[in-house]
Amino acid sequence: MEDNRIRVGITQGDVNGVGYEVILKTFSEPLMLELCTPIIYGSPKVAAYHRKSLDINASFSIVNSASEAAPNKLSVVNCSDDEVKVEFSKADPEAGKAALDALERATEEYKQGLIDVIVTAPINKHTIQSETFDFPGHTEYIERKLGNGAKSLMILMKDDFRVALVTGHIPVSQIASTITKDLIKEKIAIFNKSLKQDFGIGRPRIAVLSLNPHAGDDGLLGKEEQEIISPALQEMNDEGVICYGPYAADGFMGSENYMRFDGILAMYHDQGLAPFKALAMDEGVNYTAGLPVIRTSPAHGTAYDIAGQGIASEDSFRKAVYVALDIFRNRCRDKEARVNPLRKQYYEKRDDSDKLKLDSIDDDM
Repeated sequence: MEDNRIRVGITQGDVNGVGYEVILKTFSEPLMLELCTPIIYGSPKVAAYHRKSLDINASFSIVNSASEAAPNKLSVVNCSDDEVKVEFSKADPEAGKAALDALERATEEYKQGLIDVIVTAPINKHTIQSETFDFPGHTEYIERKLGNGAKSLMILMKDDFRVALVTGHIPVSQIASTITKDLIKEKIAIFNKSLKQDFGIGRPRIAVLSLNPHAGDDGLLGKEEQEIISPALQEMNDEGVICYGPYAADGFMGSENYMRFDGILAMYHDQGLAPFKALAMDEGVNYTAGLPVIRTSPAHGTAYDIAGQGIASEDSFRKAVYVALDIFRNRCRDKEARVNPLRKQYYEKRDDSDKLKLDSIDDDM
């Protein structure tokens, strides 16, 4: 009997952080193995070391590639010929190389169709740098390697709370000059499409934050809202995208206004991620939207401060797996609907009043 479980490729991340701890804790639960077929790209020896030192009751099989992965088992693909030494909490170039080896192997096997989605454990963005990895982080690497020319959008999410970014991993000094009307429109378009295709929302409502304090105070504190952001929103609304703003960022989350929208678009990294992590750190998920590949990761980093102590929570990583599975299924449903759009053909024969009532269905097609 053919096994149709989604194949989840998992990169080991930094072996001196909490990556293996949250991975092994997640898949120590038998239910997780019933939901998907997980394949770790990393090192069986390192996985065994973490399992023993942290006393985690999780078994795994060693395979040469994801093609050998069996259902109801956690598999590990050895991605490095070198012996990798584990030194908890240490930023080590060798650990960075091991993280890159795993990421490259997962990328290649995804291209070969051996895995369906990718979940990445946290990396040290400094130690992973090399001649083949000169990116600020996973998002930019995945976009280059697997994007097929498409642009990515970083979304931090917990359930229906989703925060996306216009600018990502760039210095604060470059934010204002990087933000343009075209860039904002591009990010809103990607966000809107992802909310429909990946999350099954018929007519998404997107809130857009301002760049300057108090939304610029009518130009007193900056003119980007008047000259760039508001015109971009108007043009997107004219194209049928439902977006509102710009909202002053300081009170937006505290007033719980975020609960009224399907997505919030922040202008820069910390503007969006600082309040998000304050509200949803433990179960937050980082999703790279806009690309053919589905890639998620936990919202936390390597957590060197608690690495090797056995106290790291696996909730965020488990949620990252759940999100990857949900988005994969949603994309499959969306693809099926577009191949055979019978409902749209039917409603086009009805009068205009019925069409207006069913805008949300038409927009999904």
